Amino acid sequence: MRLVTRMNPASISMIMNSLETSPAARRKQQWAQVVVLVAMFSVPAIVCAHLAIVGDPDVWSHMRTGLWILQQRAVPQTDPFSMYGAGKPWSEYSWFFDILVFKLNAWFGLKGLVAYTVTSLALVTMALHRLARRQQPDFIFAVLLTFGAVFCLVNLWTPRPWWFTILFFILEIDILMHARKTGKTGELFLLPVIFALWANVHIQFVIGLLVLALALGESVLAHWWKQIEVRINPMRLGVISLACIVGAMLNPYGWKIYQVAYQVGSQPGIMNKVAEFKAMPFRGLQDYGVLAFALAATAVLARAGRFLFFETLLLVFAIFLSFRSERDVWIVVTVAVAIVSAGIHTVPESKFDLTLKFAPAELLATALVVWASFRLQGINNHDLESQVADKLPVRAVEFVKQKGLQGPLFNDYGWGGYLIWDPAMPVSIDGRTNVHGDARIDHSVATWAGAKDWAADPELLSANLVIGPVSTPLVQLLRTDPRFDLVYEDKIAAVFVAHKRDSVQTPPLSADTQSPAR
Repeated sequence: MRLVTRMNPASISMIMNSLETSPAARRKQQWAQVVVLVAMFSVPAIVCAHLAIVGDPDVWSHMRTGLWILQQRAVPQTDPFSMYGAGKPWSEYSWFFDILVFKLNAWFGLKGLVAYTVTSLALVTMALHRLARRQQPDFIFAVLLTFGAVFCLVNLWTPRPWWFTILFFILEIDILMHARKTGKTGELFLLPVIFALWANVHIQFVIGLLVLALALGESVLAHWWKQIEVRINPMRLGVISLACIVGAMLNPYGWKIYQVAYQVGSQPGIMNKVAEFKAMPFRGLQDYGVLAFALAATAVLARAGRFLFFETLLLVFAIFLSFRSERDVWIVVTVAVAIVSAGIHTVPESKFDLTLKFAPAELLATALVVWASFRLQGINNHDLESQVADKLPVRAVEFVKQKGLQGPLFNDYGWGGYLIWDPAMPVSIDGRTNVHGDARIDHSVATWAGAKDWAADPELLSANLVIGPVSTPLVQLLRTDPRFDLVYEDKIAAVFVAHKRDSVQTPPLSADTQSPAR
């Protein structure tokens, strides 16, 4: 006892630290961290599975395109799905995603679409955590940062191709931040491969190229601006950047993919008309979470004591895109994770203690937990089909096919994607903005809103079949329009045929057609 009492506090601390870092204590801490990571990877995926969002109208046109590609054994060069676009040039830049979701739906039904979203979210969560932990030694801080970032993306938890963009963007930022910090450039050679894949699933690969241009500009300026600290050789990064540009051309459309990207990016009109393109409404906690991440990254850069060229310009670029459109909030969230994790240096109370050998256990455990949640939550195709029928004109389309009604079809912008899939007839308009353009979208929106000249819309006048949401002003106006007969109505959709011009004899509206049994 006398020996212990003579020891000073520093000696006692050294002894306690040595005990804590004993092999047994370290193994215990490592497996505890594995459990925490599995929970972090699994919980967002489990919540996503519970939400099971499959009523997104756009995924249906992607599946129809995937079917077309498999049937024709080629990617479309002209639009085969709308009356306006028939014969006009059209490039489907998400062709690989189209095939993927079509096959998932063919093999597993709508559960396949849920599985795609859940798996994508789990991979994005893992990538975000890797980005954070490679620059932040505090285990708990990296976990909290990752979990908060994933929460901010909750509005994007639908089966869309943007999951590939989010994942590839995170990987790109991770690779660039690590190379700039350490000078180890081996991972940079993965970027051309990433861009070759990226350009075949989503057009937003151009955002990744712009980020690469910022990094290249920084490495060049570092030779004249001594305040810039970067360890990447500009010549090497320039060669890799050129390889990325060429890699993106490894798609069915070649260099024309850049022409398509310009066409899509130069359509500002849709920003104020399509909900997902509008700015955040700040009606949910996730919106304020995005703001908090942006402010946190700004504060970290402000207290850095010197101008951080790449990080500052990257954050400005990310804030502009993310606060301009809600669908792009992942940009500022990812950039903020990178800046905050690298800029906050504390003495970690919980140091990250895992090595690569634990990765298989983490992946396997996460997969098992998410699979078990599917089973326990009872996710099934019947319930998912009911969810779709409550949002989209499923029953109206069944009536149209049962009665053999034929087009030309006049429909609204929101349902065009689903109507491309079923009843698989040419639509008047759909969500492919690079086909229809701002002017046509504006005109369609005005007609369905019952604007002054709605009755003179030439596409409405030439239509034999009209399918639209019962809540729209145009449906209310057509009820009293002698040119059209209402032949079907339920809580979601109404169906009209042109008076005395329908190619198939249709019975008058009756009680049983208003609420058909499913």
